[in-house]
Amino acid sequence: MILTKRKIEEEKGELFGKAFEHFIFMEIAAYNSYKELHYDINFWRTKSGLEVDFILGRGEVAIEVKGTIYVRKKDLLPLAAFIEEYSPRKALVVCNEREKRIHERIEIVPYTKFLSDLWEGKIIY
Repeated sequence: MILTKRKIEEEKGELFGKAFEHFIFMEIAAYNSYKELHYDINFWRTKSGLEVDFILGRGEVAIEVKGTIYVRKKDLLPLAAFIEEYSPRKALVVCNEREKRIHERIEIVPYTKFLSDLWEGKIIY
């Protein structure tokens, strides 16, 4: 990161998490623009502080980004709350895990699979 004169040397920590989230945001925004979908990209936060990183369209897709190699149950709480209130078509955690897995209605997806699915039109359409 040239502007801040900081380097991301490991795929962990707060700095990596923010950079990873921004990377995923930029891919979503690029796809949205390239395909001229005009989807809104927002976030969602409760009064109690639960937050989902990206809400696409009118709540059809909810995405939480985690830079971790293992998503824990507590990492799913914000998405679970969003699902309970809005029932999106798709709820995803994009992360560094090696394999895709599903926990209840939440898909936990390696970022490489997410990017492939995104650009193949399987996430936003």
